[in-house]
Amino acid sequence: MPNLILITGGARSGKSDFAEKLAGELGGDDVLFVATAEARDDEMAQRIAAHRLTRPATWRTLEAAWEVGLRIRSMAAARVILLDCLTLLISNTLDRCGENAPDEITQAAVEMEVRALLGTVSGTSSTMIVVTNEVGLGIVPMNRLARQFRDLLGRANATLAKAADQVFLLVSGLPIDIKALASGVRPR
Repeated sequence: MPNLILITGGARSGKSDFAEKLAGELGGDDVLFVATAEARDDEMAQRIAAHRLTRPATWRTLEAAWEVGLRIRSMAAARVILLDCLTLLISNTLDRCGENAPDEITQAAVEMEVRALLGTVSGTSSTMIVVTNEVGLGIVPMNRLARQFRDLLGRANATLAKAADQVFLLVSGLPIDIKALASGVRPR
């Protein structure tokens, strides 16, 4: 069983649905769902509530907006750990640092989160599935904070993709195994 699977794609591309289906196939009822979203307004609270309804009741949930690797390690082991999503984890980390924090501070904080996730993966026999957004395919953002976020998430995605056993890109609900394509392996 793979140790790390990264699932990326654009907004509403089907990443979470694909990740949940894969987690169920690999882990059955023994899944730890790690939610990084925070209900900061009514609309987000509704999204979170709707998302909860899609998950099997047998799955455990850890709500962790930051220090995710550390908090996962404090939980009982699971066959599959599904983190949804890295995008919000990076956003939360950037928010905690503050809008005017120097780039070196935010970059160090994000790198610490990514290292902790990779350390958690290497320290367990669980399969970790990480959902993230691909934000580098659009235009260059107009403001510093948005550019900083795009750059930090892009670096985090690249670091996890390099370490991952499998990387899927979701386009219009269709998964493409890009790690296999990159290594010359023909899709099944």
